[in-house]
Amino acid sequence: MDAANAEGVVVEVDDQYVGGLIPARLSRSKKGDNGVVLVVGGSKIYHGAPLLASLAAYRSGVDLVYVAVPEGISPALRAYSPSLIVLPLPDAKLTKGAVNRLKGMLPKRVDAAAIGMGLSVSRVDALKELVMYLAESKSSIVLDAGALIPEILPVIKGRRVVVTPHAGEFRRLFGCDAGADEQERVESVRREAERHGITILLKGWVDVISDGSRVAVNRTHTSAMTVGGTGDLLSGLLAGLLAKGLEPFHAAASAAYINGSAGMNAYRRLGLHIMPTDMVDEIAYVMKEYDRILE
Repeated sequence: MDAANAEGVVVEVDDQYVGGLIPARLSRSKKGDNGVVLVVGGSKIYHGAPLLASLAAYRSGVDLVYVAVPEGISPALRAYSPSLIVLPLPDAKLTKGAVNRLKGMLPKRVDAAAIGMGLSVSRVDALKELVMYLAESKSSIVLDAGALIPEILPVIKGRRVVVTPHAGEFRRLFGCDAGADEQERVESVRREAERHGITILLKGWVDVISDGSRVAVNRTHTSAMTVGGTGDLLSGLLAGLLAKGLEPFHAAASAAYINGSAGMNAYRRLGLHIMPTDMVDEIAYVMKEYDRILE
């Protein structure tokens, strides 16, 4: 694996690559041993984004998922699934007051957090405070959508953080275009990942992943996945893999492949008519092939 990820080599992610990374589960493990995830997102309009991310995190095989959303949409998430631990935030947007409230509700340990899906940020300082608090608590972090703002880059440099932009968000975050073809995108992602000391997962017709030295691409996709919500699933799945102990580069590459495989499975069943919820259970069927239990 290390040789395959040597500097200057672009690795194409496949089933064998991912299968070698997913950790085994101990037969005597107890609740919490296999990962605790926090999802922070949602707004008055977008209640589905954090819900989808949370469901995907659960399907990654973690034990507990906490989802923090504005109080106004928290009943919808609670009603959808009794599996979710919903933490209601007092404001419709992310404010310092909401962050302070969240700190008081969090469990002692959060292995990984996904922040930004459907999120509306009232104050940049509030987002910075949340990210810093989680990073200093040794949580791995995924930033997506509303959390992809350039002001966050100095805060996350050198930390266990993965950002998951599409091309437009890449431009907003880094102030440059990702590129028109695959070679340009590979170089852009590698350059910005190295410059900012983070892992980048650039979503697109080919996903490009880099931590500044290693680069991987994922071609496992279907055009049916243009449906809204597949990126939210990816963020939750990625947080789950981070919570299970994968390093950011490996977690990002694996999440892209698993998410794409789940989309292809849903496409085989339903054609060009899938919804993101159709992919949630497919994540489990994809990952079941990697299951190992150690005595």
